[in-house]
Amino acid sequence: MNFFLDAFGWIFSPDRLEGYLPLPLAIGQHLAFTFGAVAIAALIAIPLGWLIGHTGRGREVAVALSGAARALPSLGLVLLLVLLIGVVHKTEAAVISFVLLAIPSILAGAYAGFEAIDRTVIDAGRAMGMTPWQVLWKIEVPLGLPLLIGGIRSGALQVVATVTIAAYVGLGGLGFFFIQGIQLQRFEQILGASIVVIALALAVDGVFALLQRLVVPRGVAVRSPARDRRPATAATST
Repeated sequence: MNFFLDAFGWIFSPDRLEGYLPLPLAIGQHLAFTFGAVAIAALIAIPLGWLIGHTGRGREVAVALSGAARALPSLGLVLLLVLLIGVVHKTEAAVISFVLLAIPSILAGAYAGFEAIDRTVIDAGRAMGMTPWQVLWKIEVPLGLPLLIGGIRSGALQVVATVTIAAYVGLGGLGFFFIQGIQLQRFEQILGASIVVIALALAVDGVFALLQRLVVPRGVAVRSPARDRRPATAATST
């Protein structure tokens, strides 16, 4: 219990507002890397995922490439890219590795959202005279948005937990306190930094969870099997 008290004492100490890297600045750097990488990954993965989901082609290739990207060790990739690109461009090297980490989840959410749509809804839209672009933007995109946000949510959580490795190449962020704490054997600092990272992950997850609920189109309800069985049970009892 004393370890947690010491960790919270480290977090809320006035000293965290001073020094080489104040805690608020480290949190800002951490979030900047996270949302920057997720935004770039979304720009790449969402159009590609929509294309796969709309046409039904290339899914196997996307799954294979996503699996390969997930298997890449993030720290090793950052160090490799720093060596290949150069120390001067270590920020770009770190961002590239975080983007590659976020792409698989966002890509899967984009095409899975389209695949989950009932085909009769799309056929009805075409029967009403909708063009392919109208079907895409008025049916597929709105109905597939919740799963897309879920993919972005998953990717953001993976990135926010991994951005700590940016400190290994001198880019700051909350990982700086891990490295410094290990070197100085300050365990309250390591635990305190871990608590801050966990709090950020929970906050990011909460924001995307709320957004995922808000983007569900009006009139679309998710019914659980238990709810579906209640009327039948009530009917049989009467």
